[in-house]
Amino acid sequence: MKNKKEKDDFKTKWLAEQEQHSKNHEALLQNIKTHMPELEKLLGEVRDHWGEEDSIYRFYHHSFKVYRIQELTEKIVKALRNLHYKKDGEFNRWFETIYLEGTCRNREWQPDHNIIWATTTRPFLEAFFHAKYFLEMAVKYGKELEKAPSLLPSGWGSLLCLYGLR
Repeated sequence: MKNKKEKDDFKTKWLAEQEQHSKNHEALLQNIKTHMPELEKLLGEVRDHWGEEDSIYRFYHHSFKVYRIQELTEKIVKALRNLHYKKDGEFNRWFETIYLEGTCRNREWQPDHNIIWATTTRPFLEAFFHAKYFLEMAVKYGKELEKAPSLLPSGWGSLLCLYGLR
């Protein structure tokens, strides 16, 4: 009898968790849809000549202007944080690490950075590319999905991972 009760309790708890996950997924999707005009505008800025194109060029040209990409990355991350289904929600810890390493370390150019150029500036690009990817996925799935799916497209699954929902 105890086993049956434990199984029933487990099943009830599991179903409640699944229902909560579904609600959180839907809340994220609705937040994306609500903020779609700002997300699309920001994605346009990111893809603009003075966004991604010039910043990547500055890395390869060995120009201190690559440091500006940190500001764009921070703008993207701020927009992504505004979509969170929880007010105090955190991102996936790997994303947080990549973001922090690409925006908080070596923020301002120093002459000795030229000696270790790639080591110093490549994290800026890595953080930018990850943030840009999530922005693109938010825009894509905010347009494509009517409701949060149970069978996950990879990009939507990535967004759920970002927000700790998968």
